[in-house]
Amino acid sequence: MSSTTAPIRVVVVDDHQIVRDGLTSLLGALDGIEVVGSAADGREALHVVEETAPDLVVMDIQMPQLDGIEATRFLTGRDPALRVVMLTMNEDDDTVLSAIRAGACGYLLKGAGAEEVQHAIRSAAAGGMVFGAGLAAKVAGFFAGATPVARSADEPFPELTDRERDVLQRIAAGRTNDEIAAALHVSNKTVRNAVSAIYAKLHATGRADAIVKAREAGYGRD
Repeated sequence: MSSTTAPIRVVVVDDHQIVRDGLTSLLGALDGIEVVGSAADGREALHVVEETAPDLVVMDIQMPQLDGIEATRFLTGRDPALRVVMLTMNEDDDTVLSAIRAGACGYLLKGAGAEEVQHAIRSAAAGGMVFGAGLAAKVAGFFAGATPVARSADEPFPELTDRERDVLQRIAAGRTNDEIAAALHVSNKTVRNAVSAIYAKLHATGRADAIVKAREAGYGRD
């Protein structure tokens, strides 16, 4: 923001109109906050953010066209100064971690009260990392355990977590997300988040590219 008195310019992104309209109304009624645009999915959000140049985006995670994590990764890659607060119904650990990796600076449940939402917007816009009370301990745990495990120098993809390696092995073997979820006893959403993280870390353009990279490294041959 150009000055301490300038309002925080916000874009609201959610595929449910009642949530989008409710947040727009709530935030628009607060002093020092100006809602400059809204979008119904991640793809639309890319255009709205480019047109309105907000300070902060309140971003739903599960959306059609382009989900919130991928949209966040693109937006923060294009503008690292942009602040993004994720908004979701779930407290899934892998979703939290994927949102952080994508560049999110905050994470709120859709059940959060008006005061918590307001605090998150102001704190995030000021440069803080903001998470709902039920998520703070989990996020702290992620950072506390972020020190990479020592790996063999010739082991491929040292940037991947053990979970991501398991998923990549199965992607390289031609398994679908549903098959991977069943094999690892996790949700399909957890697999999707791991796949998104794999693409980002391997700089893969999509599943086919990730498979090529993985097989070249010896994955998926069992």
